[in-house]
Amino acid sequence: MFPADSTPSAIINPENRGPERPPVALIAGPTASGKSAVALRLAEQTGGIIINADASQVYADLAVLTARPPQEELDRAPHHLFGHVDGQEDYHAARWASEAREQIGAAHALGRLPILVGGTGLYFDTLLQGIAPVPDIDAAVREAVRALPVAEAYAALTQEDPAAAARLNAADTTRVARALEVVRSTGTPLGEWQARRVGGIAGQVSIQAAVVTLPREILWERAALRLGQMLSGGAQEEVATLLARGLPANRPVLRALGVHEIAEVLASRMTLESAEAAILAATRAYQKRQTTWGRNRQRDWAKLAPTDIRTLKDLPLLATQ
Repeated sequence: MFPADSTPSAIINPENRGPERPPVALIAGPTASGKSAVALRLAEQTGGIIINADASQVYADLAVLTARPPQEELDRAPHHLFGHVDGQEDYHAARWASEAREQIGAAHALGRLPILVGGTGLYFDTLLQGIAPVPDIDAAVREAVRALPVAEAYAALTQEDPAAAARLNAADTTRVARALEVVRSTGTPLGEWQARRVGGIAGQVSIQAAVVTLPREILWERAALRLGQMLSGGAQEEVATLLARGLPANRPVLRALGVHEIAEVLASRMTLESAEAAILAATRAYQKRQTTWGRNRQRDWAKLAPTDIRTLKDLPLLATQ
C-alpha cells in the first residue's frame, strides 16, 4: 500500500508531490469547531475522499448524537468509515488505524487525496506512529480485569505496573483496565509494548495537517447550539433504540457523549434540563482535553479557523518525523 523506502514528510499539493510519497491530509480539532466543514471544502477543491477519524462517529447506532455528517454533505464528497460499526462491537484505535490505512490506499489507487477528519487524537497518533504489537489478551484475564471497579483496578495497577499508573487518570476506566490486562496477560508493561510501535504511516506518505481552532467561549457557544439541535432532532429516540438492544455495559458506544445522561432522562432519574447541562459540561471538558492534546501532540500542524478558505497548497508541510 505504501512505499517502504520513503522518508517522512507531510502532505504536499497533489500537483507538486513526488511520486514516491503519496499525499494524505489530516484535519483535526475540538468537537463543534467546524473541522468537518473545512474537510468538505478541501474535498471539493481537490476531488478528495473524506475518511472519518472520530471515535464516536464510527457507530451506526449514533448519527444524531455524534453529529455525523448529514446526507447533503455526504452527497457532496465521498465519505468513509462513518457509521460502519455496530454498537455491539468492541471497536478500538488499532482497528480504526488498519481500516484507515486501507481507505488511504484505496483513495491513492484512484488518484484521489485522502482527507482524514476528526477529533480523536489517539486515532491520529495511532495512524501516524503505529500500534504496540501487544499479543491477544487472555480472555479470562480480560474478563476478570473488566469486572473490577476502576478504583480496585487502579490500585492493582499501581503495584503491577506503577509506570502506567503514574501516567493514567485513576478514574479512566478503559485505559486503566487496558494497562492492567496487558501486564497480567503478557507479563510485560504496556509502556514497553508501546515503545515497539509498528505500522505507522509516518515516513511512508506526505502528510499535510491542520488543526481547526476557535476561542474557548465560541467553542462553548457552538457546542451548546449543536446540543440543542441534537436534543430536538432525535437524540433521545436514538439513545432509546440503542438501550433497547441490551448491549453489555462495557461497549464503547455507550460511553459516547450524552448517552448516559439521556439514558437517565429516559429512566426518569434526571430532567431533560439537567441532562442538557451535564452533557454540555462534559462536552466542554472534552473540548479542553482535545485542545490540550492538540497543543502537545499537534504543535507543528497548521492552525486554521473554520471559515478559512485556504487551499491545500497553502498549508505547510509537517516537520520530518
